[in-house]
Amino acid sequence: MKLAVFSAKSYDRTYLNQVREQHFPQLCTIDYHAFALSEETVPLAQGCDAVCVFVNDTLDERVLRALHAYGIRAILLRCAGFNHVHLATAEELNLFVANVPAYSPEAVAEFAVALIQTLNRQVHRAYNRVREGNFNIEGLLGNTLHGKTVGIVGVGRIGLAAARIFQGFGCRLLAHDPFAGEEFRQYGTLVDLDTLLKESHIVTLHCPLTESTKHLINEETLARIRPGSLLVNTSRGALIDTTAVIQALKAKKLGGLALDVYEAEGELFYNDHSGEIIEDDVLMRLMTFHNVLICGHQGFFTREALEEIAEVTLGNLSDFVSGLSCKNTLVTEGHTAARLGSEPVRL
Repeated sequence: MKLAVFSAKSYDRTYLNQVREQHFPQLCTIDYHAFALSEETVPLAQGCDAVCVFVNDTLDERVLRALHAYGIRAILLRCAGFNHVHLATAEELNLFVANVPAYSPEAVAEFAVALIQTLNRQVHRAYNRVREGNFNIEGLLGNTLHGKTVGIVGVGRIGLAAARIFQGFGCRLLAHDPFAGEEFRQYGTLVDLDTLLKESHIVTLHCPLTESTKHLINEETLARIRPGSLLVNTSRGALIDTTAVIQALKAKKLGGLALDVYEAEGELFYNDHSGEIIEDDVLMRLMTFHNVLICGHQGFFTREALEEIAEVTLGNLSDFVSGLSCKNTLVTEGHTAARLGSEPVRL
């Protein structure tokens, strides 16, 4: 079995090799490609039996058909999201597709809180001042989190992990999730989105990207958000209409914005563009605001998460090779998996 890994960074090599040597020594050989999978790079998969991809790789209809033509029968996502995979085509081609549905949810939740506190207490601005010998704290006034209302949009595993952390700060918690179970109720109150937006001092997004959640935060919903609130997104960039958010920042409707993801991040994130002129005018406009904090999709980036991603990814491949039932399957044997078809997609 030969596996082609796309969008491979040094840390991907380290953890995949480590887990393979420790747990799956006979499973496969691995070819690593720094390039993202796309229609232009898909020929690199020739001669392989499976491919492994990340969040910004392209798996549209053309790429999937090309992979199938090369003899690829298994697609391994080393991430939870699958909005970049054309599942209908994968189903038609009888491709095995499996993801890593949850890896260290605490890692993303902790990073979301780190962004919130950095933005709220203006740590990023203070750091830059002190580096220049400026110890003046004028203009760095923040707010105490204790007693504030935090709205969590999506209370899957990451949202619940965030709820536990905010409860420790002494926050009042609201959540919006049409498919939430009873677990969140021990931390706060489930409400509709309008109520959450109107009452929350901080809104943090923990949703998958689906047709129903694309641009969940838009001009209309931003008009209902509590004035001066902080908005944080560590999930998927397209949950937010970036142009609408810029207008809300200019109008001082939003008190601050923290992003670990961006709607058009595919051509930018995970690569060094420091020696280039970045031509994304929307992103550059965002970066001019003093109350905007942007990171490069690193919320998941902990040792524990990388190890778990590697273990689950190669475990999924092992199930495929052995013909065993794989609990993380999205598409297999020409059918979209039941957990996508008969159960609601969690926010």
